[in-house]
Amino acid sequence: MTFSELALSEQLLQAVAEQGYITPTPIQAQAIPVILQGRDVLAGAQTGTGKTAGFTLPLLQILQRQAIPQKPRPVRVLILTPTRELAMQVYESVKTYGKHLPFFAEAIYGGVSINPQIQKIQRGTDIVIATPGRLLDLIQQQHLSLSHVQHFVLDEADRMLDMGFIRDIRKIIALLPAKRQNLLFSATYAPEIGALAEQILNDPVEIAVAKKNAAADTISQLIYPIKRENKRELLSFLIGNGNWQQVLVFVRTKHGADRLAKQLIKDGIRCAALHGDKSQGARVRALEDFKAGKITALIATDIAARGLDIDQLPHVVNFDLPQVAEDYVHRIGRTGRAGADGQAISLVDPEEAYLLAAIEKLLKREIPRVADTGYEKVSLIVTNSKPKSAEKKIAAPNQNQTKRHPADKRRSGSAGQKKPSTNGNKSRFRG
Repeated sequence: MTFSELALSEQLLQAVAEQGYITPTPIQAQAIPVILQGRDVLAGAQTGTGKTAGFTLPLLQILQRQAIPQKPRPVRVLILTPTRELAMQVYESVKTYGKHLPFFAEAIYGGVSINPQIQKIQRGTDIVIATPGRLLDLIQQQHLSLSHVQHFVLDEADRMLDMGFIRDIRKIIALLPAKRQNLLFSATYAPEIGALAEQILNDPVEIAVAKKNAAADTISQLIYPIKRENKRELLSFLIGNGNWQQVLVFVRTKHGADRLAKQLIKDGIRCAALHGDKSQGARVRALEDFKAGKITALIATDIAARGLDIDQLPHVVNFDLPQVAEDYVHRIGRTGRAGADGQAISLVDPEEAYLLAAIEKLLKREIPRVADTGYEKVSLIVTNSKPKSAEKKIAAPNQNQTKRHPADKRRSGSAGQKKPSTNGNKSRFRG
C-alpha cells in the first residue's frame, strides 16, 4: 500500500512526498481510513510507529473538506499532549503536513510567556496542540473556547495518567461539545486506560499494531552488568570506540543529568543535559542542537522519554534504569522508529537488579547480557526483594564516579566526534 491509496488530498500527498515517504506505517494504514470515516479510535501503538502522522493527516483532510470559518477562526481540532516537548513535536508534524493548506495551528504549553499565546489564539486558529495546565489557564482567563471542537485527540494517554493529569483531562472533556470525534492513543495499556476509554470514546474502532508493552522488533537490546562507579567511563568508551554520532542517555535525576554531562564534556564528548529545571529556551536549544548534530550525547531525565522524535536515532543508553518498568519501553522507543534499526544499551549495577527483573517480566523475555564488559564481573541475580536503600544509593552522587578502573587499560577518556550534516528544511505552514 502507498499513501496515494489512502484517499488523501493532492496537497497532503505532496507534503508527504516532500518528506520522502511513500509507504505508510501499519498504524497509519489502519488509522487513516477509520479516522476519515469519522469513527472514534482507540489505538495501541508503541512510540516510533508513525502514529502522529496517523492522526494528523486524516484530521487535516477532514478540515479541508469543510468551508473556511469566519474570522476569528474557532478551534475545531484539539490535540492534548502530556509534555511541552511532545506538543512541539506534534505542532511540527501539523506544520509539515499542512504546509500547502490554509489552516492555522498553535502550540500551547507552559514554561514560556502566556501573552504571545493569547495573541495568537485571539487571531483565531483551527488546530490547538496543548498541554493540560496551560490550556486550562487560557480557558479560565476566557481567552480560549472549546465550544466548536469537532475532533479531540488524547495523545500518550498512559503518560497523561502517569503524570497525574486525569483531573485536568476530565475538566477539559467537560468543556467539549458532546458531539465530536475522539481519538485516544497509548503506547502501553493499563486498567486505567480502559476506564478512560469507556468514558470518552463512542463505539471505538480498536487498532493495535504491536504487542502490549512491547519494544519494537527493530531495536537491539543489550545489558552491560557493571559497578556504578565504572558506568561513566564505560559510556565514554562506547561513544568514542564506536564513533557514535548521536546517542540519547537516560538518567534518573536532574542532578545526575547535569553531573554526567559535565563529566562527558571533560572526556571530550559534546553533550547537553535536558530536564525539567532547564528553561524552555535551554531545552529547545538542546533538542535543536542534538537533532542538528551539534552535540553527540543528550543526557535526559524521563521528561524526554515521550514525544522526542528524531529521525534515525541510532543509540539509546539507560545510564540508570527507570523505576517504572513501562518507562523502559518508552525510553528505548526513541530509537528503532518507523522500521529503522536501533540499539538500546542499559548499564546495570547490582543495586538495579530488581528493576531489571521487573523490566524483563514486562517484556516476557530476558535481555542479552554482555559477558565481557572490560571491568570486574558483577552479578545481576535478585537475591531478595527491592533493597530498602536502593533508590537512595542509586540516586546519590558518587565521588569516585570518574575514577578509572585499574584492571582495564582499554578505556579511553576522550572521544573525538565527527559533525554530521544538518537538514535546514523549513515549513511554510501558517502556524
